[in-house]
Amino acid sequence: MCCTVAGPARAVRPAVPPVAAGLPARLVMAGQGSTGPRSRQALLARGRRLEVVTLAWNVVGTVVLAVAALRAGSVALAGFGLDSLIEIGASTVVLWELADAHQARQRKALVLIGVAFVALAVYLAVQSTLLLATGDHPRQSYLGIAWTALTALAMFALARGKAVTGRALANPVLLTEGKITTIDGVLAVAVLVGLLANAALGWWWADPVSAYVLVYYGAREARHALAG
Repeated sequence: MCCTVAGPARAVRPAVPPVAAGLPARLVMAGQGSTGPRSRQALLARGRRLEVVTLAWNVVGTVVLAVAALRAGSVALAGFGLDSLIEIGASTVVLWELADAHQARQRKALVLIGVAFVALAVYLAVQSTLLLATGDHPRQSYLGIAWTALTALAMFALARGKAVTGRALANPVLLTEGKITTIDGVLAVAVLVGLLANAALGWWWADPVSAYVLVYYGAREARHALAG
């Protein structure tokens, strides 16, 4: 009588869905292993709330920045208002994607976000160059200083929430849009520094120079988003 000796059991790794192929393996596995149906729905609801807050903040910000830019004659503030419009578009795309998250929709959402990054990088490059070339000296704007300071704090907090939620869901769209929110916060800091330098020291050229850093960052993130 013969017997069969079973070999050591081999752990079977869960398959990685194609939509998450661009994410780190440990991130995808963590997202799959830690979210049941109920917790996943809760995470999706949290992601939607983060995007609604971002959307509402930037709608208000567009109006505030338009008023501040007109009063001060500031191209930097006007440009930051355009950045808020791009963020509104990106948040709308993510809300659309989270309403029915599947691979085809996620890919379209990533392309749209990538286009937003391209628009942001091109705008910053053109605006900064024109500001330096024309030597336009904006007036002081205390409204602009207050709003950009508040926006920096709000955007960094929202970006952190999107990063945590996006990793838990293994959702590349929410993670990518969170990077746009981070850029929005960094840009707010750059504009704030420029406004403060102009108000305190008369360094009108400070904000267009600092914006060139964001041109590189925006272009890099656009490449990653469009590559999927």
